[in-house]
Amino acid sequence: MIESIFLGLSVGSILLLIALGLSITYGAMGIINMAHGELLMIGAYCAVLTRIHLSFNMYMAIPVAFIVAAAVGFIIEYFVVRRLYSRLMDTLLATWGIAIILQQLIRLEFGLPFLGIHVEGLGPGLQNSGMPSGLQGSFHLLGANIPIFRTFVIFVSLAAFCLTWAIIYKTSLGTQLRAVTRNAKMAAACGVNVKRVNTLAFSYGAGIAGIAGVLLSGFQSVKPDMGSSFVIDGFLVVVTGGVNSLLGTLFSAGILGEVRALLAILWNDVLAQAAVFFGVIIIIILRPQGLFFTKSR
Repeated sequence: MIESIFLGLSVGSILLLIALGLSITYGAMGIINMAHGELLMIGAYCAVLTRIHLSFNMYMAIPVAFIVAAAVGFIIEYFVVRRLYSRLMDTLLATWGIAIILQQLIRLEFGLPFLGIHVEGLGPGLQNSGMPSGLQGSFHLLGANIPIFRTFVIFVSLAAFCLTWAIIYKTSLGTQLRAVTRNAKMAAACGVNVKRVNTLAFSYGAGIAGIAGVLLSGFQSVKPDMGSSFVIDGFLVVVTGGVNSLLGTLFSAGILGEVRALLAILWNDVLAQAAVFFGVIIIIILRPQGLFFTKSR
């Protein structure tokens, strides 16, 4: 039972990292970013490339992935999303197109083969990022074998959540972001640079997705379309917890992670995923604003 609960916590931790970025872009900014999964994929490839070409381990790959994914998010927001605010369906279609482009760029190695250049670690084949020796193995807790890497994932996810909470509620940038979320025109009238706030928030959410990709590369092989399914799970977490509630994102990620892990042990992964979808549908019907929605006037 302890091992099952811990497995659910590790699954929930990955969901939390994926959903943190979405809770900012979708919950706070009102943007449906369908390229969020591809930002996760970019983070996973950063782990692969830093290991192959720079001899970095996963510890060093985390900040590298955050910076690279945040830079890609900055480009997406500056050149595409910025022109589509308040047009929800247009942002969905535009970012979906960006997701397809990013996948194909990885398959084509960013067009480098046309220049006669080959980058080891890029391409359509499966890649492996490797795991530091310090994160391998397990330790004993109350008679259960607890994997060290899953423990590391939980601590990184909680650290990212605490950092996000501190930025949103303890900094001037977070205050401006909350003001823009409530009323962008009024915030602009009070002197808030709305475009700058949106760009920084979108880039930060993309960087968190990059970190999730690095950690996810320790569980599975890295491939160009690895993020497509996880973006759906991230939206499920955000919608279940409440689109404007950071605390709701934390609790809903933990709940869905535990339910999915326990049902996968009792039945199988397919039935567990179907049961989670069914449960989320029931929650949306009974509480359309989510379990932990933020009241507003």
